[in-house]
Amino acid sequence: MPEPILDDISHRRGQQEAATGTTIPDYDPSCYLCPGNKRAEGDVNPHYANTFVFVNDYSAVKEDQADYNPTNRDGSLSSLFLRAEPVTGKCYVLTFAPSHNLTLADLDPSEIVPIINTWTDLYTAHLSPTSPLAKTASPTTLPPSSHHTCPTHPKAQYRYMQIFENKGAAMGCSNPHPHGQIWTTTSFPEEPATELEQFKKYHREQGGCHMLEDYAKLESGQGERVIFENADFIALCPWWATWPFETIVIARQHKRALTDLSAVEKERLAEMLAEVTRRYDNLFETQFPYSMGIHQAPLAGSDLEIECSYFHIHFYPPLLRSATVRKFLVGYELLAEPQRDITPEQAALRLRCCGGVLYRKKMEER
Repeated sequence: MPEPILDDISHRRGQQEAATGTTIPDYDPSCYLCPGNKRAEGDVNPHYANTFVFVNDYSAVKEDQADYNPTNRDGSLSSLFLRAEPVTGKCYVLTFAPSHNLTLADLDPSEIVPIINTWTDLYTAHLSPTSPLAKTASPTTLPPSSHHTCPTHPKAQYRYMQIFENKGAAMGCSNPHPHGQIWTTTSFPEEPATELEQFKKYHREQGGCHMLEDYAKLESGQGERVIFENADFIALCPWWATWPFETIVIARQHKRALTDLSAVEKERLAEMLAEVTRRYDNLFETQFPYSMGIHQAPLAGSDLEIECSYFHIHFYPPLLRSATVRKFLVGYELLAEPQRDITPEQAALRLRCCGGVLYRKKMEER
């Protein structure tokens, strides 16, 4: 158990908000993600039944863009401080369901499995043929509609694929239709790259063990920071959490990437995603905002990098004490170091108590 003094961290209280119901329609004729509607570039969405993926009409990185050739290579202060490297890539949008108003929290695990399968297909389609993962991955036949090129034929070998979802206006999401994004880039982003360096160090210093596998075992044994667990995954509020209800989903056994998951493991991962997101919404009885992302093996890398990679999912939610009171990283937290508003043990306890039926469904039954 944690030291009792840690419970004193949570000494501030905020207002209580009334439960917010669903006012979003099942279909919005002006939504560029709904089935049958027109998107920004003029393409018309098919009448899809579960998921739909396409190349982002406003991609942050592109396959074809002007080469960047720095002009200052003379040892000047400019060349010392003002450095940049070119990055190319491809960005996709993935709708989770045809319904305009069904989030992950509203979906049953069986309805989340197609999302996981699509993530897996996209990841497989971009794997380097020399990656150890390519030797064991199932062939993909994903044929998403696109006004650019099919994702099964990327123009370059990308280094990393970041799969993520921003839910809610508080996280910058401009369209309420449930969807996520997938960015593939020739660069290896800082956050997953830093994690992988620590995984490699732990693997080397601990006789070939995997950091997150050992950590999942520790947390499962102690239980106080665990939110939900099944045979293959564990969801918990990590010891190092910065955000009040920050959550990490970890595979119990070493899994390098989505391609390592069996059909049964994908079903259990779907259960985890449903449990975490439903508990989030039930906590303050609102559409709980968050940024969620998958960290896994790079698309291209050394055998050691692939072996030391470990599949896990981060949830970073901003809400603190109610549906409208959020945490801000400002002042001391921005300039010195983050502070905990509540302990991870307190956060996990509250989320454990928020299981069961989604609050919106209860409201509909009244």
